[in-house]
Amino acid sequence: MSLNIQPNKAFTKRAMKAELLDAETEYALAVAWRDNRDEAALHRLITAYMRLAVSMAMKFKRYSVSQQDLIQEAGVGLMKAAEKFDPDRGFRFSTYAQWWIKASMQEFVMRNWSMVRTGSTSSQKSLFFNLKRVQSKIEREAQQNGADLNRAELDALIAQEIGVPLRDVEMMQGRMSGSDYSLNAPQSTEEDTREWMDTLEDTSPQSAEVVERNQDLQTMRGWINDAMLVLNDREKYVISQRKMADDPRTLESIGDELKLSKERIRQIEAAALEKLRKRLEKDVGKAARVLVDA
Repeated sequence: MSLNIQPNKAFTKRAMKAELLDAETEYALAVAWRDNRDEAALHRLITAYMRLAVSMAMKFKRYSVSQQDLIQEAGVGLMKAAEKFDPDRGFRFSTYAQWWIKASMQEFVMRNWSMVRTGSTSSQKSLFFNLKRVQSKIEREAQQNGADLNRAELDALIAQEIGVPLRDVEMMQGRMSGSDYSLNAPQSTEEDTREWMDTLEDTSPQSAEVVERNQDLQTMRGWINDAMLVLNDREKYVISQRKMADDPRTLESIGDELKLSKERIRQIEAAALEKLRKRLEKDVGKAARVLVDA
């Protein structure tokens, strides 16, 4: 399912002037898409509710992200809603679509807030979008009551108000209070100061480790090549496609190619692996079985 969404002023204006669908028309379009994959029905349904996506995107502009990108993400959420919507459940598409639109924009905002992933759990998302509002409310109420809250007390009240663990509040406070910095930035204003990049530990393998690893890989390849000699052509093909390919194939796809059932391919694979295990145990010992089990 695809739909060309290129947000601009003209697009937004057209979206806000799109037709309003009555319940019967909306139901008919949703059924046509669900049952018959009628793309014309889908296009009409999406176009009619793009105004909802645009309207919801406007509410996220305070997060300092591109308005056009927000509208595009809102459109993505709208299309996901159309894909999963079941008109027979008895509620309107707009009610169902709001959740998908909001979720899509929230994911986009959090991905683009910082180079460091801000959070992915429901607790972290709730904090990201509600922390500042709840904090302002608590501080305002405390001021009205003449209370002076320290950071620990404030974070505890925020956690209680939003219903999340205190450690999540403390983590999100830290992430949202700062901004991203370049590792190429100097550590100080002195002339010959180092960049922050220079303080990072080099975790890449050393030359001796690389040589040793390459030798081990070459030895293991030799073991595998020798063991493969016990397999017939069909078994070799299945093992090569399932265990040795950069992008391993599914049992079903190999079965379709060889005109065999998925279960038959699984049996061939299991039998081939057992042959390899026995050959490896015979030639190089039981420790080599890990090569087959991997």
